[in-house]
Amino acid sequence: MSHRKPAALTPAMQSLLQRIRKAGRPALHQLPPEQARELYHLGAEMLDPPRAPLARVETLSLTLAPGVVRPARLYAPRRAGEGDPLPVLLYLHGGGFTIGGLDTHDSLCRQLARRSGAAVLSLDYRLAPEHRFPIAVDDAWAGLGWLVAHAAALGLDGRRLAVGGDSAGGTLAAVLALMARDHGLPLALQVLITPGVGAHADTESHALYAQGYLLERDSIAWFFDHYIDHAQRSDWRFAPLLAPDHDALAPAWIGLAECDPLVDEGVAYADRLRMAGVPVQLELWRGVTHDFIKMGRAIPEALQAQASIAEALRSAFDLPEPDLS
Repeated sequence: MSHRKPAALTPAMQSLLQRIRKAGRPALHQLPPEQARELYHLGAEMLDPPRAPLARVETLSLTLAPGVVRPARLYAPRRAGEGDPLPVLLYLHGGGFTIGGLDTHDSLCRQLARRSGAAVLSLDYRLAPEHRFPIAVDDAWAGLGWLVAHAAALGLDGRRLAVGGDSAGGTLAAVLALMARDHGLPLALQVLITPGVGAHADTESHALYAQGYLLERDSIAWFFDHYIDHAQRSDWRFAPLLAPDHDALAPAWIGLAECDPLVDEGVAYADRLRMAGVPVQLELWRGVTHDFIKMGRAIPEALQAQASIAEALRSAFDLPEPDLS
């Protein structure tokens, strides 16, 4: 029997959670999906740094399948045709497969492009409950295929690709890395920010941080119930920890929050990849909660994590450090 106790929050994180509680906004799981999306959209970038200016920000329409056209947004630190074609990170936003979109993660994607020197393509995949599992996976995989096919026309280097995402987007990125390996598509890096990788929300950290740490047990159940049937939850495209093998995957950068229900499965995934011989950079930020990556105005660890991801991308793509002055 474990006697593990919840980890202490940093003073800044504790103060932020108190402010959120005082604001008295309803929990996402108390709302229908449409209202939850509106609420999340309104507050999503309040704690992010202001949207950084970039040389190139373009909204695109991607045809992912017959009759399926989805918006995406391209971020690049220089214009098309200036210098060699840039490598690209395909970014998949968080939101429990149910909420979130291009605008909720705009500031974060700008920071990743600005700090790394790579291009970032953020994909607006279809959401549940209107589009249940495995639609998000199908869209993400089709988005990666679209990027390979159209990179050159956009002035990008389709042979130097990475995948990344936060939370549910981290799940999708991990799944894409598995699918890319199975299809012989080489990736330079997989960036997994506080990803969900297990099937049943049953690790010790799910119990330890079930309430009061931003991402709550009831919200996780709400997201899962909207997205996927119980009978499907052991499918590795939902729970990449359960994939038959993890050999020969792209190197991984995995960033976790200590006070997050998902932290134990994130650590387990890093261990599983290492056991399969995959190079892993595991970063654990102490005393912060899920979604901390989007709190750069209030939580210094968010900016540290963004800098660490940028460094990992530069290393994977062999890019020089950009001048951020």
